Amino acid sequence: MNFEYDVNLLKKLQYEDSFVKVAGLLGGDEYIKVARALLNNENATDEEIASATGLKINIVRRALYDLFGKSLISGIRVKDPKRGWYVYQWKAQADQVEAFLNNRKRKILERLKRRLEYEKAHNFYFCGTQSCVKRTFEEAMDLDFKCPECSNQLVPYDNSEQITAIEWKIKQLEREISLPHG
Repeated sequence: MNFEYDVNLLKKLQYEDSFVKVAGLLGGDEYIKVARALLNNENATDEEIASATGLKINIVRRALYDLFGKSLISGIRVKDPKRGWYVYQWKAQADQVEAFLNNRKRKILERLKRRLEYEKAHNFYFCGTQSCVKRTFEEAMDLDFKCPECSNQLVPYDNSEQITAIEWKIKQLEREISLPHG
């Protein structure tokens, strides 16, 4: 996905149901169509969803299985009275969106805490070239303080701005997770 697509998708989702928003962020336009179809037709089969959305059945099934795997929809197996074989009827579980988002936020929070610990525990060196990466003191020593990408000298790098930004994001996520929802 590219940045322009993400921005347009977010604009399109601004006034959508939270279930549709999450589906769109997970899989783009195809997931949005599937999510809307599920909200408009409770207990729809994959064939009915494909017909309603104009999407190919394999695309609909991929979206359904992904949303099911994330507990955002439920599916029950029923016997099709006309054909005599079993089909799944799918139902949106919009009440699970908040729990799904909080779970994702908790995972991000844990990664940010690990990153903060790493940033605080190391001294970094950097050559100043934007396309190059900053390196720990140990890595810089092994490289004789010479950047392997651009050959510039590696000099001490102040990561206090990154630490402040990570701490701010951690506090924001902790507030969001602890807020009562409803």
